[in-house]
Amino acid sequence: MLGICRGRRKFLAASLTVLFVPAITWIYLFAGSFEDGKPVSLSPLESQPHSPRYTASSQRDRESLEVRMREVEEENRVLRKQLSLAQGRGASHHRSNHSKTYSMEEGTGDSESLRASIVAGNSSECGQQPAVEKCETIHVAIVCAGYNASRDVVTLVKSVLFHRRNPLHFHLIADAIAKQILATLFQTWMVPAVRIDFYDADELKSEVSWIPNKHYSGIYGLMKLVLTKTLPSNLERVIVLDTDITFATDIAELWAVFHKFKGQQVLGLVENQSDWYLGNLWKNHRPWPALGRGYNTGVILLLLDKLRKMKWEQMWRLTAERELMSMLSTSLADQDIFNAVIKQNPFLVYQLPCFWNVQLSDHTRSEQCYRDVSDLKVIHWNSPKKLRVKNKHVEFFRNLYLTFLEYDGNLLRRELFGCPSEADVNSENLQKQLSELDEDDLCYEFRRERFTVHRTHLYFLHYEYEPASDNTDVTLVAQLSMDRLQMLEAICKHWEGPVSLALYLSDAEAQQFLRYAQGSEVLMSRHNVGYHIVYKEGQFYPVNLLRNVAMKHISTPYMFLSDIDFLPMYGLYEYLRKSVTQLDLANTKKALIIPAFETLRYRLSFPKSKAELLSMLDMGTLFTFRYHVWTKGHAPTNFAKWRTATTPYRVEWEADFEPYVVVRKDCPEYDRRFVGFGWNKVAHIMELDAQEYEFTVLPNAYMIHMPHAPSFDITKFRSNKQYRICLKTLKEEFQQDMSRHYGFAALKYLTAENNS
Repeated sequence: MLGICRGRRKFLAASLTVLFVPAITWIYLFAGSFEDGKPVSLSPLESQPHSPRYTASSQRDRESLEVRMREVEEENRVLRKQLSLAQGRGASHHRSNHSKTYSMEEGTGDSESLRASIVAGNSSECGQQPAVEKCETIHVAIVCAGYNASRDVVTLVKSVLFHRRNPLHFHLIADAIAKQILATLFQTWMVPAVRIDFYDADELKSEVSWIPNKHYSGIYGLMKLVLTKTLPSNLERVIVLDTDITFATDIAELWAVFHKFKGQQVLGLVENQSDWYLGNLWKNHRPWPALGRGYNTGVILLLLDKLRKMKWEQMWRLTAERELMSMLSTSLADQDIFNAVIKQNPFLVYQLPCFWNVQLSDHTRSEQCYRDVSDLKVIHWNSPKKLRVKNKHVEFFRNLYLTFLEYDGNLLRRELFGCPSEADVNSENLQKQLSELDEDDLCYEFRRERFTVHRTHLYFLHYEYEPASDNTDVTLVAQLSMDRLQMLEAICKHWEGPVSLALYLSDAEAQQFLRYAQGSEVLMSRHNVGYHIVYKEGQFYPVNLLRNVAMKHISTPYMFLSDIDFLPMYGLYEYLRKSVTQLDLANTKKALIIPAFETLRYRLSFPKSKAELLSMLDMGTLFTFRYHVWTKGHAPTNFAKWRTATTPYRVEWEADFEPYVVVRKDCPEYDRRFVGFGWNKVAHIMELDAQEYEFTVLPNAYMIHMPHAPSFDITKFRSNKQYRICLKTLKEEFQQDMSRHYGFAALKYLTAENNS
């Protein structure tokens, strides 16, 4: 006890010295700065020999003052060092008398660095860490495979982009599925100062497939082991992250920690915050060898250049082979092997403060990582339970995660001040096209929408499709917004074939859709439905862009171009497959027309046959589609002939014709200039006719439009005169474009429009 008191007295004396010596020094200097009661200027200009106030005496006084200032500063530096050592001894004594806790202040790999890294909060390290260069690129590597991981990684990326102030280079080790999804997402996201490179995860399987792994991440959970071989040889350092990470701070702070590595430290890791590697979680629990509690590999700092020189590849392979002889398989994928290597070579690791990886897993001690939730830097949802994990502050963590989950990704398209982005051809072309538009044009917003790049997330849910052996398969193509979500289950019950849907949603609505789909037995039982999210931007509903997205991502040779408000007749899928064969759709330019009907009743006993439909038509339960408001749209189908037809029959194009058709997948896209309500299908059918498609009505097929509230766009069309004027202008421009493209044959469209 006496020793402790003596230490405290020394600590107090040192503290008082540090406080009072600078004060006395500055009093002395302040007094010496006056001459004859007037302040002596220390300005360089006034200290020149030509200054009238300059004297030999004052120069000597100044020199003596400067010498004294340097002496005092040196004394202060020594005292500060003594004070730091006293704090370190006090903290060490405290730790030796108490069980170890997961302090925010731990982390570095050696005791000297540990004392230097003591911090009080989330921002107190700023003065100690070497600053990251203003426009220095930060490299981040992520292993991502499959549909779910591709969706989860977006939240991680959003959290990083939200806080970042530096250019980012993401290195994505991805399978074919994740590459398709994420390549499209980042290409349409167009975030400045972000570069994406992909590495084929399937090519790396042979490197780790010999390791049995029980972890739910499967073979992809082992691929962080081969990053030294996978990533470019000139890449010296990289931050490696799991997809279930959320950042609460600027990633540059973590990047700056590389400057603290010393000696042979090549791995920056946070200590594992559960008792897993202590082997006491249950009876006969036998984990892989680890140093103490081991380390978690959800966040890793890798010094790639040094790892390559150390022959990391050989090091981890030999360790894995040796341990697998007794362990037989890994339980925590790459983490087990990393820990086994560190157990044998503890000098490799630099221990990061645990707030860089607050692990919300089962049996975690993460609550000891922070004094307050504001101290957090990185949250790791490394429990299979994810958001349902138990933690005292789980509501805060969940809300932080949900904030980024539902955050509007379009807001992250911001330039980094003072850091010019690399030249991007697509971005430059877009800016050029937009600059050519006249902002004073009353139809400017309509024209601008044609060039708007909408962020697109393909295959938002799991998708599986087995190609039909007879090459006759047909995909139903449609688009929708949140207010038509209730139609999905009914369509899936009526159509058993593949479906491609483009959904126009905000980030928050996309999550509502996800919860809706996951709660639906009907939707979850169907894996051949591709859901493609096109994120909201601008004031118009980009109906034709949505159709093009859904069309582009089909896996079948034929497609049924429908709308979400229509229910196809039962058995239509099989009927269409037979029809494409009978009518030789593979070798002819045909558009097979599905006659469209409608009901005004929200509850309808759906007709199970053509005879039943005709009976309902006669009774007034059903009507030909839009007969009372837009007869021209479907009149050329010739419903009178269809009533008695038993074989397919050909019809001719007429003005304003807009039937629903089955075509080959190589048919022309919809014209993007038409947004919202009006002429979006009419223009497409006109182009099919210009390309000499033959319109053939199927005699035993039908679809029925279900009633719904008017869309926002049709309301604008009816109430806004300028909307109608702009639509008319766009129609005329489209017809002129058709004439230029198809020549003399396209003149009939102008004539038909004038006569209609």
